[in-house]
Amino acid sequence: MDIRSNEPYWLIKNALAKSYSSLKEDTETEVLIVGGGITGALIAYKLITEGKKVILIDKRDVCNGSSAASTAMLQYEIDTPLHELIDERGLTCAVSSYKNCEKAIFDLKKIVDEIKSDCQFEFKKSIYFSSTKKDVNFLEKEFEARKQHGFKVKWLSKEKLGKLGLIAEAGIESESGAVMDTYKFANDLLKYCSEKGLVIFDRTELKSVKAKNENQVAITKDEFKIKTKHILYCTGYESVETLDEDVVKLKSTYALASEAFQKTPKAFKDHIYWNTSEPYLYFRGTEDGRIIMGGGDEEFKNAKKRDALLPKKEKNLTKEFNNCFPDIPFTLDYSWAGTFGETKDGLPYLGKPNPEKDLHYVLGFGGNGITFSVMGMDAILNSLENTPHPYLEYYKFGR
Repeated sequence: MDIRSNEPYWLIKNALAKSYSSLKEDTETEVLIVGGGITGALIAYKLITEGKKVILIDKRDVCNGSSAASTAMLQYEIDTPLHELIDERGLTCAVSSYKNCEKAIFDLKKIVDEIKSDCQFEFKKSIYFSSTKKDVNFLEKEFEARKQHGFKVKWLSKEKLGKLGLIAEAGIESESGAVMDTYKFANDLLKYCSEKGLVIFDRTELKSVKAKNENQVAITKDEFKIKTKHILYCTGYESVETLDEDVVKLKSTYALASEAFQKTPKAFKDHIYWNTSEPYLYFRGTEDGRIIMGGGDEEFKNAKKRDALLPKKEKNLTKEFNNCFPDIPFTLDYSWAGTFGETKDGLPYLGKPNPEKDLHYVLGFGGNGITFSVMGMDAILNSLENTPHPYLEYYKFGR
């Protein structure tokens, strides 16, 4: 699957960070990770730290799928609002999902510091806003739900938002948010793991898997074999090609990066933004003075049709930005399209689709893919060892 178009801003900014050789002979390992983006990197980090023997493969250069196209806004807020998620999945699952997404942001910062990644990680306050009066009541319900369950939130009036330069009816300001360069961090983490024993093969595509006794034999497109006990899929939206269950609805999404400002606009110094519209819009600044925005989601049909819409989306998204921030001139510099997915409840899928097979998945779909992947680190050993963990129940297949 072609999951992005053009060269996203992050790839141009960082160039090709590091390449690894492809697999050229049969081999074996304890755990095979399929997928070399940020999810695969985080799971590899956890397993290497635990002393596991791990091989990671990716059919592209590592980090060149969704991780390169990510806008890397880190939020505890899930695509499904808290008050709706409580109704849908129950109080415990909903609140703990929000709480653990929040914890994941701080856990990620610890890893950034440990490996000394220069990925421009910065904490920001997040503003969830409504551009229309009809969504204010909905926003009030969400504010009360978050406040009731202990989240540090503030209600922002139209006047307070206006002081930031944002034209909107109301907003919820949350303390816990962040931004980073996902592509840089994922590459730095894979490099760190490779120095600790992780074996990486890029340009190595998995073709098929066969069970042999209590092991799995992964066969690559070039007919090399990897004998392993466990196969761990960190393949994001491409997992639809290996799963029998229909777990995700694919969408096309679009992102723009502005030219660099001489001075970062006041609104983007300390805040990131997203709104209540469907599909929602989101905005953030970068360390080099740009503004990145995204949205304009469409039902995914194929990559060719997705990419053909990019010129139209550039105009529409720029117009949407100008409606929200009329005093900030947005001059387009880069644009790209990508494919992402939404689950029925906005939550990830973790664990084994088939309890009888040692085929595991860490799938953090939606706008919280990164924080869900950090959460996946906490449950991955339980999945490998077939022991209970709350995440393997909340986010199980077949739910």
